Amino acid sequence: MTEGTVSLPWLVIRQDDNGNRYRVGRYATRAEAQKIADSLDDRGHKQLYWVERIGHSNGNGNGDGGIRN
Repeated sequence: MTEGTVSLPWLVIRQDDNGNRYRVGRYATRAEAQKIADSLDDRGHKQLYWVERIGHSNGNGNGDGGIRN
């Protein structure tokens, strides 16, 4: 990371009831991302929200997990 750049390695992901995944936002810390995911989840919609670190836990080998922007 160079001076003037910000690292935002944590993603909040939403999966709708059709199985489509969307990136909700990027955050500097896991705690910040989890707070957003929890607040969205508390709204009671059918969507599923979770936190991932960029480049981890997607299972398809390319680091994006099939996520749409």
